[in-house]
Amino acid sequence: MSESDTGLRNRLVDVGVDLVAREGAQALTLREIARRAGVSHGAPRRYFPTHLELLSAIARRGFAELAERATAATGDGTAPPREQLTALGRVYLEFAVESRGMYELMFRHDLLESGHLGLRDTSLPLFGRLVELVGRARPGADARVVAGALWANLHGIAQLWAWGSLQLATGADDFVPLLRSALDAHLGDGA
Repeated sequence: MSESDTGLRNRLVDVGVDLVAREGAQALTLREIARRAGVSHGAPRRYFPTHLELLSAIARRGFAELAERATAATGDGTAPPREQLTALGRVYLEFAVESRGMYELMFRHDLLESGHLGLRDTSLPLFGRLVELVGRARPGADARVVAGALWANLHGIAQLWAWGSLQLATGADDFVPLLRSALDAHLGDGA
């Protein structure tokens, strides 16, 4: 792929990232991305033969950003695992709230299921980090299962928070107490 081809491919992904941030995952059509990139509606197919491949390339950017934030939040890895899990959970929930369209795109089953599209390579290391920290926080537990349950809990908090349901039901104006409660439920009381 020539440098100009790489530039156009990246521009299409950049436009998609911007579009999902502004208008949500439902706005990500090949035609709209091409229009905003200033190319013919058929041009994206040259670089992304299927719509799923373009969506996956956009979602990979989201996973990369989330991974970068997670790495920054957990620092050099020397803090106690519970502290790192708290930081990781906070970053996850903040990302979900701040980047709702990207967050929804990243966890679409049809994208994740398509292993050949490369999303597993960017999403599984994040889960692996969660498993490692849970294993350190709860030695002897099945860390993959506990990490899966914790992730599902965080995902539920993120989704219900985005819908406004948790604020209505709990009267909370911040998700941090919910995060602490989720960590207590899965790791034991951290007090």
